[in-house]
Amino acid sequence: MSNPNVTYVSASGLVDMKAELIDRIKNIRPVITTKIGDAKELGDISENFEYHDAKEQQAQNEMRIVDLTHMISTAVIVDDKIGGMVGLGSKFTVKAGSIERAYQMVGENEANPMEAKISNLSPLGAAFMNRSLGDKVEVTTPTGVVAYEIVAIA
Repeated sequence: MSNPNVTYVSASGLVDMKAELIDRIKNIRPVITTKIGDAKELGDISENFEYHDAKEQQAQNEMRIVDLTHMISTAVIVDDKIGGMVGLGSKFTVKAGSIERAYQMVGENEANPMEAKISNLSPLGAAFMNRSLGDKVEVTTPTGVVAYEIVAIA
């Protein structure tokens, strides 16, 4: 389900991307512009760390603005109800031995392992895609093969 012309995202993920874009344009960009102006006033910019640092920040911010603009313009909101199967937007629980873990399947731009949001393109996410309640899935990890069972899909 990977298409460079489409950004799969949840409704809340799209709201977050729009908020980040507005923040980068209205707040971060002017701060960086001020830093560049202040650094220029210090004189010779060829060896001016503050100037070069601000220009690097500007480049990174502008690249992120371009990325966000593209992702928002190509966004396809995924539904979190996929008829009893794990799909983009699904929240599901798996069991490995006696340990249960809950995950949410998201597009690659929303993935955040610390929040248990896994990408459909990651090895773990790909293994669970289009699987049903009760399915057993084996995933190869750096520590070996782990057997999971899908015990809940919301």
